[in-house]
Amino acid sequence: MAARCVLITGASRGLGAALARHLAAPGVMLRLVARDAAALEAVAAECRARGAELDTALLDVRDAAAMAGRLLAWDSGQPFTHVIAAAGVSSGTPPEGGLEAPELAARTVAVNLLGAMNTVAPLLPRLIARRSGRVVLVGSVAGFLGLPDSPAYCASKAGLWTWGEALRAKLAPDGVGVTVAAPGFFGSAMSARYAGPHPGEISAEAMARRIWRAVERGRGRVAVPAALGLLLRLLLLLPAPLADRAARLHRFTISPEAAPHPPPPYAP
Repeated sequence: MAARCVLITGASRGLGAALARHLAAPGVMLRLVARDAAALEAVAAECRARGAELDTALLDVRDAAAMAGRLLAWDSGQPFTHVIAAAGVSSGTPPEGGLEAPELAARTVAVNLLGAMNTVAPLLPRLIARRSGRVVLVGSVAGFLGLPDSPAYCASKAGLWTWGEALRAKLAPDGVGVTVAAPGFFGSAMSARYAGPHPGEISAEAMARRIWRAVERGRGRVAVPAALGLLLRLLLLLPAPLADRAARLHRFTISPEAAPHPPPPYAP
């Protein structure tokens, strides 16, 4: 299915922004959601310069009512062909050591997992009624194995992967496709906050190209790099003590995110 009208959350930076720039072209409508007004407008300007038609919304994906109102209004004006849930945050062991803060852990799960659900769920009845469209869920290879320095992030991405697997099996008979993506390391502000090894890191643009190639081919799953994803999944086959020992070989800390100002209240 050609990309004609594409929703992307988390579009102001990282992989969401890279996907928006990659897809921007004449004849493509982009509907971009993020929390950072200045960064979102900068991405939108780049996409307009490439010929895409643009609309943006400052929304927090945790706000289910605001998300549903805006997304359904957009879909009524021009039906979505692709729905990309790329909004994400990270948390973990802070630079000074110790446990990740409970409030940051809860926020990570709320944004990464519940935020994706808030993005996709309102649109599912319409996609099913049209018997068309593709949902793209941006997870992480970190969802394949619990890492001791990012338990909430791993949990959120594991939940997203499993939810996507279930959705794909559920929606295939209705003509709606689902791709669950598990990127590894790519250049981004989130990656820069991660103090530790970055095996196989590539640019956000290269990651966007590889994930979108899988989407265009109708693949249900994609991990980039595939070898890292496979290694982490195979570790789950080890007895728990051995898997835990392997997980402890990869230690890191995560600096706090400088959060943007919250979006204004949504007014339909």
